[in-house]
This record gives sequence, C-alpha cells and structure tokens, in this order.
Amino acid sequence: MGILRATMLPLLSLFLLLSLSRQVSASESFIHCLLNHSQPSHPISAAIYTPNNGSFSSVLQAYIRNLRFNTTTTRKPFLIVTALHESHIQAAIVCAQTHDLQMKIRSGGHDYEGVSYVAEVPFFVLDMFNLRSIHIDVESETAWVQAGATLGEVYYSIYEKSNTHGFPAGVCPTVGVGGHFSGGGYGNMMRKYGLSVDNIIDAQLVDVKGRLLNRKSMGEDLFWAIRGGGGASFGVVVSYKIKLVRVPEIVTVFKVAKTLEQNATDIVSKWQHVADKLDENLFIRLILDVVNGTNKENTGRATFFALFLGDSGQLLSVMNKSFPELGLKKSDCNETSWVQTVLFWTNFALGTPNDVLLSRVPQTLTYLKRKSDYVKEPISKAGLELIWKKLIELKYVALTFNPYGGRMSEIPAEAVPFPHRAGNLAKIQYAANWNESGEVVTDYYINLTRKLYSFMTPFVSKNPREAFFNYKDLDLGINHNGKASYQEGRVYGIKYFKGNFNRLVEIKTKVDPDNFFRNEQSIPTLPNKRK
Repeated sequence: MGILRATMLPLLSLFLLLSLSRQVSASESFIHCLLNHSQPSHPISAAIYTPNNGSFSSVLQAYIRNLRFNTTTTRKPFLIVTALHESHIQAAIVCAQTHDLQMKIRSGGHDYEGVSYVAEVPFFVLDMFNLRSIHIDVESETAWVQAGATLGEVYYSIYEKSNTHGFPAGVCPTVGVGGHFSGGGYGNMMRKYGLSVDNIIDAQLVDVKGRLLNRKSMGEDLFWAIRGGGGASFGVVVSYKIKLVRVPEIVTVFKVAKTLEQNATDIVSKWQHVADKLDENLFIRLILDVVNGTNKENTGRATFFALFLGDSGQLLSVMNKSFPELGLKKSDCNETSWVQTVLFWTNFALGTPNDVLLSRVPQTLTYLKRKSDYVKEPISKAGLELIWKKLIELKYVALTFNPYGGRMSEIPAEAVPFPHRAGNLAKIQYAANWNESGEVVTDYYINLTRKLYSFMTPFVSKNPREAFFNYKDLDLGINHNGKASYQEGRVYGIKYFKGNFNRLVEIKTKVDPDNFFRNEQSIPTLPNKRK
C-alpha cells in the first residue's frame, strides 16, 4: 500500500501541474483573443482582470451580495471582463465560444444563489457594472437604462427630471437593472402598473453571434423572452427602454406591526381576504416573523408595510371601508414624495437625502437563503395558527407576503414569460439571514428554510408548485448542461414559467442552438437540436 501511495503521489502532482498549466494556457489564449478583437477606439485591456492583478479580489467581491459565496472555498473566476463598451461584450462572447469557456454575466450581483458569479467549472465573469448610463426623456415618458445601472440610480435619475413620474421595480436600491428586469422585476406599484417587464418597450442585446440587436432586429420572440425569461439564457442585454409611469406629487406610506397578543391572527386573516381586492393604488406587504414578547418568550409578529399612491385622507378612507381591522390611524401615515418612499421601504428615515439612492454599497451584507411560493386561496385561521407555531419553533425564518390583484390580474399569463397573474392572492418569500461563516452554520439555516417550505405545502400552489424566477432557488433543480439538459431544465422551468416554458425553450433553441448562454438554471434547448 505504501509503495502504491508513493507511486501515485508524483503522478497526482504531475496531473495537477498539467491541469493548472492547461488552465493558465487557456486563460492566456483567451486574453490574446480578447485583445485581437478589441477596437482601437475602445481598447479592452483596461477591462481585463486576472488573479495576478492587485484589484482582482476587490472587483470580484464588490458585487457579491450573499456572503455564502464569498468564502475561501468558493470557486473563483479565472478572469473578469468589466465591459466598458458594447464591443467588449461582443469580444467576450466571440472569444469564449472560440475557446469553449463558460461565461457568467453579472450586473448587480443580487442573484440569491450567486449564479451570476459562481460556477462548478472553470469560468470567467462578464461584469456589467461600468455600463450604467441612464437617459430620461420626460416629454415622451420613456428612458433608456443600461444593464449595469442600479434601481436606486434609475429612481434618482427620474426624480431629477420629474416629481410626478416613477417606475415599477424593486425596493432595494442596490439591485442591478440587468438581472432584475430580465427576470420579471416586481415592486410595490405592481398592483397599479404591473411588473417592470410590463413596462419595457425596447432593448439592446448582444446575441450569440456577437451582433448588437434592438427590438426590431431581434424580433418579437426574442424580445418576449428577455422580459421575464432571464436575459442570461439568450444573450447579453446591454440596455432596456422603459416606459415611465405617473405618480402623485404626494403619496403615503405606513408600517404597522401587531403581535399575536394584539390579535395578529385575525388581522392577517382579514388581510388575506382583502389585500388583492383593495384599491389598486394601495399595496400592503405582510411580513410574519418571530420576536420577543412582553413576557420575554418568543411570539409571532405581523408587520403591514404599505404604499398608497395618494394622500393620507384618501388612504384612511380606503382602509376604514375595506380593512378597519388593522386600526390604521392618521398618525401612522407618512405623506411624502414617491422617491422618498423608496428610502422608507429600505429602512432609511424619511427625510434622508435622496442621493443616498446613488450609493452602490448595501446597508447590510449577510449570509442568506431565499425561497418562494404562491398562495391561491386564503389560509384558514386554524392554518395560520399552525404556521405561527412553526415559525416560533424555527425562530429564524421570516415569511413575506406580497399581494397581487389589480393590474396583475388583468395582464394575460402569456404576455411575457412571467406567468403568475390572475388567480394568485400573494407571492411568498422565505427569508433566512445569518452572520456566521462555516458549512455547519450555513446548512443549519438553509435547512430551516427547507423545513418551513415543506410545512407550507398544503397552503400553496400545486401542480406545479410555482416559484418566482427572480427569487433564484437551486433547491428546485440544477442544470448540468449535459445530455440531460432539457429534462433537468424542465424540472425548475415549469415551476418558474408554467405554460410559457415551452415557448422559451423553442426560442432558446432557435437563437442559441449550442447552448452557449448557460448556467445552473438557464433555459435549455430542445434535446434533438443540441450538438
């Protein structure tokens, strides 16, 4: 045995050395290709970062928003291309195919599973953060927004031009436009105006052949696919043209919390029966979590977080008529501008300067796990009591319910790839955050979310159990992009896209038949069309 081990060790060392040598050689060849495809007017050299570059780690870590994927054991890219011009994207796509390399596309890095900057195979990152220009045209009520911009930058740019316009997208200002828009993009105006993708009217995309296309040249099928089907499966979205929406000069927000001792169960029950039927100008998010009660024991808390597109008098009239159980008072209501509500929803104090929206540094960074579900029917009070009991048992997982109805019920399920429209009462997000590193701790918190997800089975959608694509969850299935790619992709694809999955696959097969644009949960090609 000792002789065998002595023989094997040099062979293993030689194998590792050759493997590393091939990787370095591939990296150098790739860089030469990038440089050869660089335009003299827009040299790519300044956009290339290798591990030998002193800034490599800081560039990589700058847009890692989940600390689970910022550990010493996390596989790192062998190169990062921080595109400064569309031609850099074109060069990366052409050269990656020439050298058969995996490319990950990152805009803001908020992918819950780190799919935009982590892989199990050697890969490089095409980082879009430098492509962040925003051009607002108030007269036509439109804007061109590059994929590397953040939502906060979009909102601030709108605010600079108009106090009566906004855009329906997320409430986290550091989220990148590219992934958010291409995966659907929802926010607290969706009951009034739908999703981000319902308000996109044009786009620029670099396809697998390196061509820069717009809506007209890419065609309606591809334009449909990148509005909710995930842009990273079809190409690299450079920018979106969005349709601005109108908001009142004065809007109102409130945040009211009730514990179990304050009749939370009855109030939550009533919320379920009215939240999707209220005035479409009113969006009331519900968060269920666990806190210390008055007797120092854990208790359940329901927090009602709202935006109303109108003044407090109008809001109180709606609430007194449709949801008096919450007991909303005028003193609970905060009248402010629409842009300030973004700060309020991100837990900044009202009155915080609006230019905080321009910061790309998140308020907090944690280790996290997220999952999603859809509720079709109100949960009974007995069911709610069981959920409270489970939440208190698990302690560290919160449930956030986002109400549907309004405009969301009017838009057909086939209008864009996002299919969750009429018939949905609310979407649930499962959230666990923690601040300790280590595999044991990580497994503990991830398993808490899985236990709650399993427990919620009787209360949520079935056949399929639906999920929201922007809430990426690798528990739903992983695509290894081999011979079984279609079968693996269908497992999670039906949950995310329901009946729209088949059309997405057909479009993918047409525009990227060799499956160059791929990741752990990308849209697969039809099996008989693959090489």
